[in-house]
Amino acid sequence: MEYIQIKGSPKKVSRLMKGSDYFYHDTYEKAAANLDAFMAIGGNSIDTAHIYCGGQSEEVIGRYMQERGNREDLVILTKCAHHDHNGPRVNKEAIQADLTSSLARLKTDYIDLYALHRDDPAVPAGEVIEILNEHVKAGSIRAIGVSNWTWQRIKEANEYADANGLVGFSFSSPNLSLAKANEPFWAGCVSADEETCAWHEQEQFPLLSWSSQARGFFTGRFTPEVRDNADLVRVFYSDDNWERLERAKQLAEKKGVSAIQIALAYVLNQPFPTCALIGAQTSEELHSCDAGSLIELTKEEMDWLDLAVQKV
Repeated sequence: MEYIQIKGSPKKVSRLMKGSDYFYHDTYEKAAANLDAFMAIGGNSIDTAHIYCGGQSEEVIGRYMQERGNREDLVILTKCAHHDHNGPRVNKEAIQADLTSSLARLKTDYIDLYALHRDDPAVPAGEVIEILNEHVKAGSIRAIGVSNWTWQRIKEANEYADANGLVGFSFSSPNLSLAKANEPFWAGCVSADEETCAWHEQEQFPLLSWSSQARGFFTGRFTPEVRDNADLVRVFYSDDNWERLERAKQLAEKKGVSAIQIALAYVLNQPFPTCALIGAQTSEELHSCDAGSLIELTKEEMDWLDLAVQKV
């Protein structure tokens, strides 16, 4: 397992991050077994959110850490201030409420990586930095970051932090995958485009990718004719993505791996620090991800997969 460092968190962060949006109380044993297996291959970072599974995801992780006594061995990424039926919730009251309940659910007194789940462009980025710095100062959170914010908003926030002697954002968690999204998964979601990736490279700013394997697009289960998954059709079905899939298959055959492992390697071979959120729920899926995370791709191979060149 490889690791990165994220400013604000003293712990190293495994480049594979365990997804937990299927962690429910009635399937606790499965979640605990999945986490044990993940840690056995060197994984230590878990992705969750205040809204996942109606709060049960955080509660299951809290129970697991308490039973195993391994809180200090794990890096917890959780997210707050997701909008509700009334609209955006990026404000002091919502952040305070979500943080308080997340800490209680997780049975911990601090969060390693704390992110705003969504953005509200109507709120000045500097105001958000001020709110989060209160909790950093109190010791409740360590590194702060965002999910589904544009790079321009992150830049605005960090310029404010620098100008005012405050802690800025040190990571971002948008979607990044070899398959490029035609449109957002959900309203307000952000996928890393070419301009975003260029900014991350320039700043060497860590990116923690959700849907890093494009929701199974590269498994071989999907073709232009198979249209039973409406969301996958809407977001990922395009001529360019079918070409990317074909190239992933060709490169996989050449390297003796699978196309979905090539897709994971694409995320982890970017010219800036990256982690990939993975949804592996079986031993086979987990070990596939583990092997895929160690595949090295050259710049020429990356450009070819990205359709930037015709030959590799």
